[in-house]
Amino acid sequence: MAERGAIPGVRALLAGYAAERLHPADALRAAYAAIDARGEDRVWIHRMPLEAALSALEEADGRRRAGAALPLFGVPFAVKDNIDVAGLPTTAGCPAFAYKAERSATVVQRLERAGAILVGKTNLDQFATGLVGTRSPYGAPSSVYDPAYISGGSSSGSAVAVAAGLVAFALGTDTAGSGRVPAAFNEVVGLKPTRGLVSAAGVVPACRSLDCVSIFCHDAEDAATVLRVARGRDPADPYSRPPAASAPPLGPGFRFGVPPPAQREFFGDEGAARLYEVALERLAALGGQAVEIDFAPFRAAAELLYAGPWVAERLAAIRPFFERHADAMDPVVARIIGGGARYSAADTFDAMYRLEALRRATEAQWRGMDVLALPTTGTIYTHARIAADPIGLNTNLGYYTNFVNLLDLSAIAVPAGRRPNGLPFGLSLIAPAFHDEALCALGSAFAAGRLGDPGTRAAVRLAVVGAHLAGQPLNHELTGRGARLAWSGRTAPEYRLYALAGTNPPKPGLVRVAPGEGGAIEVEVWELQAAEFGAFVAAVPPPLAIGTVWLADGSSVKGFLCEPLAVEGAQDITALGAWRAYLASRQGR
Repeated sequence: MAERGAIPGVRALLAGYAAERLHPADALRAAYAAIDARGEDRVWIHRMPLEAALSALEEADGRRRAGAALPLFGVPFAVKDNIDVAGLPTTAGCPAFAYKAERSATVVQRLERAGAILVGKTNLDQFATGLVGTRSPYGAPSSVYDPAYISGGSSSGSAVAVAAGLVAFALGTDTAGSGRVPAAFNEVVGLKPTRGLVSAAGVVPACRSLDCVSIFCHDAEDAATVLRVARGRDPADPYSRPPAASAPPLGPGFRFGVPPPAQREFFGDEGAARLYEVALERLAALGGQAVEIDFAPFRAAAELLYAGPWVAERLAAIRPFFERHADAMDPVVARIIGGGARYSAADTFDAMYRLEALRRATEAQWRGMDVLALPTTGTIYTHARIAADPIGLNTNLGYYTNFVNLLDLSAIAVPAGRRPNGLPFGLSLIAPAFHDEALCALGSAFAAGRLGDPGTRAAVRLAVVGAHLAGQPLNHELTGRGARLAWSGRTAPEYRLYALAGTNPPKPGLVRVAPGEGGAIEVEVWELQAAEFGAFVAAVPPPLAIGTVWLADGSSVKGFLCEPLAVEGAQDITALGAWRAYLASRQGR
């Protein structure tokens, strides 16, 4: 493996900042030094100048010092170059297609508001078409474990940037497996969230109805940390949808589905076949129960993605450009996308009907399992082999991945050992939509070799609006119980905030009102273990209470509310939108 850079994972980096062992500016300089040391590795299409990154850090630090909660403060990250960043070119891996983005993609905006610092934009299979990472005029990155082997794609540069320690996390996209295959080939975690959970506004589409923004991290808990910031409904994305209630963590006795041996395919890779068996043994050791399922309907759905009219959706995404500039595209990509023209509207409806029938067939399999455990890929290929058969071998890499978005599933790819030749193998854990955090928890347990008892280790989220905010006098009641800040933003616009009289320290009261009669109030969402949450709630004094608080993204968490009787005669500070703003207004008197 190539020498790793200086940047650890998200939580490790934040812990270093908190303990003052590391300064964010020094971490940024170390990241850029590591990038320079790797030389021409074909990871980057555009890098932010170090001075610009340091300026962004200084701006974020100013917001932090003013009281803003920045859960990703000082964390360097990268984005795939089909994701817009204001003022930078978006190429989608095709120089002739490039344009300068006027505004950043919604997901980039959310990450930067949380204090993350963008380092650059990464290489990809052109127009996110491929699982190989070789279809780019900017060159083909390699697996960090062997330069003779492909990095996987289409999110090639993003996966390598994390694996090489150049950034703490990176964004990719995933339509057919592009957020999972390169994770497996570079021994990192690749989270493919539920469709629509992370906004795709500002992302050059491959198949707009299927595309997901994916997250590459060093471990599954980091992926969950980034997801909590990145997700949320977005009016700018017509496919965005509010998060449903999070599925509970899987406990002992969880059922994991596996295909029978006759339906498994490793393309002659005996090392991968053995590592898959070992991974299943590890899941069983966590307390899981293996359940043999019929993989045939999943495979049939997978075949629709490229052998059906969804290829026409790729053509629809770039049709004006394709009609004028197909000769400026990678020949393999142009051949694949151009093939979409042969499908008729009737073909599309036939495929949609077929997909719904297959969805029903897979639902029958889900009744017997909680999670589907598959190899991320059956094998890995050298650059030379891909060059000799670029489409056929790419198809092989999608054997276990292509169906996931078509069937509206969530998935995470986690490292699962190395072959005798040292190349990594990946396991994919797949579940129904909105099981993203449960999958992250299972991925963490798989890495640790221990499954937490959901009765005592399950995390609970708590919204706070006043004296328990970061930096406020009662915040120690959370941090002293091991709570950590998971998200900051605003409530749904249906609350009124009051400054309560006679409280020490000063506290606000949050009251839910009828739609149209309230406002959106600044909130922090803290996460603490269930046992600690119970003890915390027991100590909450009246007139405050813990109830359900609705957030701006449509989700709900537990949070501080106030008895309506207590706000009679209290000062209504809803117009200020935040407790900190009220405190600042008092200091200005």
